[in-house]
Parts: sequence; C-alpha cells; structure tokens
Amino acid sequence: MAADRPRPPGAGDAGSGGRATERPVADRPIADTFVGGMAAVPPHPDARTIGVAVPIPEPFGSWLQARRASYGDPLAGAIPTHITLLPPTEVDAAALGVIDRHLRAVARDERPFVIRLRGSGTFRPVSPVVFVAVAEGISGCERLQARVSSGPLERPLAFPYHPHVTIAHHLPDDVMDRAFKDLADFRADFDVWGFALYEHGRDGVWRPQRDYLFGDAAIGREGPDTP
Repeated sequence: MAADRPRPPGAGDAGSGGRATERPVADRPIADTFVGGMAAVPPHPDARTIGVAVPIPEPFGSWLQARRASYGDPLAGAIPTHITLLPPTEVDAAALGVIDRHLRAVARDERPFVIRLRGSGTFRPVSPVVFVAVAEGISGCERLQARVSSGPLERPLAFPYHPHVTIAHHLPDDVMDRAFKDLADFRADFDVWGFALYEHGRDGVWRPQRDYLFGDAAIGREGPDTP
C-alpha cells in the first residue's frame, strides 16, 4: 500500500421485488450518507438496511474516526470510515443472495486503483456535511458506484454522486467550521483492493459483513468463500 501517515493540521501540503427502497430512520431521512448511533428497527422482521462502501484502510481509517469523535459527532463510533458506493438501502433478507451474486460479479471485473485524499470540503448549505476530499480516484469510485447501484440495488439518489469521506455531520456550525479548517492539510494515498458490504444493526452500528476483492472471490467474515 502506497501511503502517507495522517498528518496533524498544518503538517501537510494544501491542497423492492428484490429492488432497493429508501426509508427514514428515527424520522430523519437516510438520504445518501450512512447514519448510525440510533435504534435501527426495520418495518418488518425480514427487512435489512445495507450499504456498500470502500473502507478507508489503516492507519487512516482509525485516525479519521477518532478525529470525527473529537468533534462530538455522535455517529463517529457507529460508522467505520469509508467512501460510500451504495447509501443506506432497505432490502428483503430473501434478496441478500441475489445481491451477493451481483456484488461478486461487479468485483470480478474490477482491478485495484489508487485513491489520494487531499484536504477538506463541505456540502453546506445544501447538506450539513464536512468531508475529506478525494483528489484522485474519483473516476474509479464513480464507475464502482454506477455498477454497484444497478440491477437488484438500483435506486434513486437524493443528490448527484460525489465520492468523499465524511468527517462531521449535523453538528453546530462552529464545529463544522473547525473540522473544515483542521482537515485542510490532510493527505493520504492508498490502493483500493475492493469494497465491503455493511449492515445497519439494531443497535445503530454499521458493521462490515463481507469483503469483495477485485478480480477474486468474496471474503466473508468467517473466511474465503468460493464463487
């Protein structure tokens, strides 16, 4: 993995029928970002809320998650650091096998690519999010997002897709401003080896369920799976 260690501020260079449906959690729209830290009770016992994302590898993932927690973001401990490919999406448990085969097919045809994270950005005032920006690897993320969000996972998005790493969400304006400033010099480079399927637990925590390696078989949490 080609990677720079995360640097403290100032130390870097600037710079339904199986088809998915969207549903609210705790009277707040899920929209196009992972949410967590709240009860995740599906409307019926066979429903699951899933997401697909590129995990941010170590040491960057934990560093950014800790930074998010330092701003008092209640979602920090419930959401592993990631770049979303499929936002929170409700599916029937019976459709998970079809979804797994779909994700395997997507991964088999892909090859690793480099992501470079550089500095901070924000979606305000449209959406109360501050993020670490993707400076290189955008086209790879866009291609993956389009392929993942097709077939059994096809669904509308509230906003045009824009790959990013959320660092602060729905916090007071002064805290969002501080997060934006603190991460202005952040930089990290890493190879994308694949993507992961996550499920939103009843405790509000997002947990990875299966990794999909580019050009290879899926890896469950119990070990390798055959296609």
